[in-house]
Amino acid sequence: MTASDLPAPGVAVVTGAGSGIGRAAALALASRGWAVVLAGRRAEALAATRAQATEGARLLVQPTDVADPAQVETLFDAAVAAFGRVDLLFNNAGTGAPPVPLEDLSLEDWRRVVDVNLTGAFLCLQAAFRRMKAQTPQGGRIINNGSISAQVPRPRSVAYTATKHAMTGLTRQASLDGRAYGIACGQIDIGNAATEMTARMSRGVLQADGRLVPEPTMDVSAVGEAVAYMAGLPPDANVQFMTVMATAMPFIGRG
Repeated sequence: MTASDLPAPGVAVVTGAGSGIGRAAALALASRGWAVVLAGRRAEALAATRAQATEGARLLVQPTDVADPAQVETLFDAAVAAFGRVDLLFNNAGTGAPPVPLEDLSLEDWRRVVDVNLTGAFLCLQAAFRRMKAQTPQGGRIINNGSISAQVPRPRSVAYTATKHAMTGLTRQASLDGRAYGIACGQIDIGNAATEMTARMSRGVLQADGRLVPEPTMDVSAVGEAVAYMAGLPPDANVQFMTVMATAMPFIGRG
């Protein structure tokens, strides 16, 4: 297969695009010619992402709380109005809860994490399905950010772990339900990318045996490249699950 056999870049919606993994993915996609809709709760952070893009990149800033169904619909309507269609959703927005013992986690914190990580992901996936089924040519691709926590937990992370395990269920169901409409769905599980969220890892992370141990991280641009690879596959190919992680982080044999 040559480069000419691959599909031309299309229109991507990236949630959580104002920082970290979302920003890295959005910039990687934009550098390859994708039109990218930058979604996130903080308009100023989205503007900072746009400012880092290569000259001539086609970007739209759309402040969005993915836990709000009306805002999600507005996001996808704006993408279609600006660029005509939606070819890719990187379902990336996420949040965590305070690292407290399971029995001490407040219901408010539990619901907040579920609202963003699970319900928000579902709302975006559902909105993408509607547009991808209705457009001509039909179809598209969805990449869910599962996280290493979709496979194994960390201590004191029940809400995050539960929602990320649930993301795997969303991925599998979307893969099945999207098949008839040319909608591919895959998941990327990311471990210890160097972002604002993982800055504490250099100071020590709670391990299963109770120790605080610094953990290695990797450059977040590697995640952007991985997402761009998954996004750039031809329509008849799909990465169902990918794990990209800092080489020396505790994962294989964790605990």
